[in-house]
Amino acid sequence: MAAISDPIKPKSVEAIARLKEMGIEVCMLTGDNERTAQAIARQAGIDRVRASALPSDKEHYVRSLQQQGRVVAMVGDGINDSQALAVADVSVAMGRGTDVAMSVAMMTLITSDLTLLPKAIVLSKETVACMRRNLFWAFIYNVIAIPVAAGILFPLCGFLLNPMIAGAAMAFSSVSVVLNSLRLKRIIL
Repeated sequence: MAAISDPIKPKSVEAIARLKEMGIEVCMLTGDNERTAQAIARQAGIDRVRASALPSDKEHYVRSLQQQGRVVAMVGDGINDSQALAVADVSVAMGRGTDVAMSVAMMTLITSDLTLLPKAIVLSKETVACMRRNLFWAFIYNVIAIPVAAGILFPLCGFLLNPMIAGAAMAFSSVSVVLNSLRLKRIIL
């Protein structure tokens, strides 16, 4: 009798713990048998497990979560994951996975280090927040400077903004957007 085991990487346990801290519910979908899947899930700190799952089972599970109104992110590295990756709201392939998984996924982590997943989530949230701030400031500059430069205040109070100052304000708008975007480099992951 021989027993073969694929040990769990300590970084994977760390990544799953970090995802849970972020309020993300983690579920393992695997083609492994129930006993093996439960043992791996226990070691990794995963509460929900679907074992002996065929590719269509994984896809069906993702769709069932979506029908419950959940946003589903699927992480996979193999051909068996590609169907579920294709239907997930967010799909992530591991860098050392199959070409099929990487071509179907929306994002590919360069390595198979699962700790990059929580980092990618934090970075994407910060990027969206940065985009919103940039749109807000660009909108404010345009809403205020352009009408004032066009003379909207002139009939009311005789104030007329020099077009050079309005142009400088527009340039400052672009500079502020760039500087705000550069703040993303400072995110501590």
